[in-house]
Amino acid sequence: MQGKHVYMKKAFILAILLVLIAEIIISIPLLLYTPAGKNIYGYFNPTPTATPNPILTASGTPPAFKSSIAYLLDNDTGRTLIDIQGEKRVPMASTTKIMTAIIALQEAQPDEIVTVQQDAVNEVNKNFGSSANLVAGEKIRMIDMLYALMLPSGDDAAIAIADTISGSPQAFVAVMNTYAKKLGLHDTHYINPDGLTYYTANNHQPEPGHYTTAHDLALLASYAMKNTMFQQIVKTQVYTISQTAGHNAHTWQNTDELIQDYPGVMGIKTGYTIEAGYCLVFEATDARHNLIGVVLDGQAPEDRFTDAESMLTWGFGLPLRPPPTPVPTKTGQ
Repeated sequence: MQGKHVYMKKAFILAILLVLIAEIIISIPLLLYTPAGKNIYGYFNPTPTATPNPILTASGTPPAFKSSIAYLLDNDTGRTLIDIQGEKRVPMASTTKIMTAIIALQEAQPDEIVTVQQDAVNEVNKNFGSSANLVAGEKIRMIDMLYALMLPSGDDAAIAIADTISGSPQAFVAVMNTYAKKLGLHDTHYINPDGLTYYTANNHQPEPGHYTTAHDLALLASYAMKNTMFQQIVKTQVYTISQTAGHNAHTWQNTDELIQDYPGVMGIKTGYTIEAGYCLVFEATDARHNLIGVVLDGQAPEDRFTDAESMLTWGFGLPLRPPPTPVPTKTGQ
């Protein structure tokens, strides 16, 4: 009888060890590609400094917005300054590509060659998507393909990147959802790498399962903008690659008008589908603070930009108060 108890105890311990090993194996790919080997969860917590920035104090009423969803984050302190339906799960259109880009930057090398497959071209033609004008058979460096993804919002570029990294868009989506889970984006889920609306075959309704929140998008943007290469891409207004033996000449222009219209804006991504409305994720900085904002479900193309400008002007105009005085740590206890 005692031998049976010993056996069961060993089996129980072995089961626990197997679960822990499985968790480690799942986490290794993500942690390996985290910049500088830092734990991903640290990206959402501001790094303490010897002289902390003064804290923006949210007082008064934010301006009215045309977009139904608006969220503004003080990226220095992690404080939410504006939250209008920021926790509501909604489709996010091409802001999806923020996740696609950051995975590509962490899972692939900049000079890795992306071969454009026919499915990438079909994605645009079949779903009336936005295009980087890629042609099947073109061989383009990964870094150039990321400009094709983020500036003209190429749905063809998204599929080409997914094919290269994971072998298929479906396999890449599994990686996207793993990243979302590990980054703590609890209200985010993907079904494709570009944000297009897929429709069911039987009743032509939007397929469920592709959604996020403004809050999650702000956290993802904060994480992505810590990657210097990502920063460089999303603040670029025009990017050109010359013709080579492997690909055509391409010039891609950024769809984010806010970059040139509002001082201090650093990117990052526009989006639009009928279901998601007009969307924008943006980051801006002034001499005092760094702000990240999200507007979703705008009804007209300019709504997202005018709303973003209003949010930034209001946010940067908030009064400052000194950071909390640290409580001295008692010693000898």
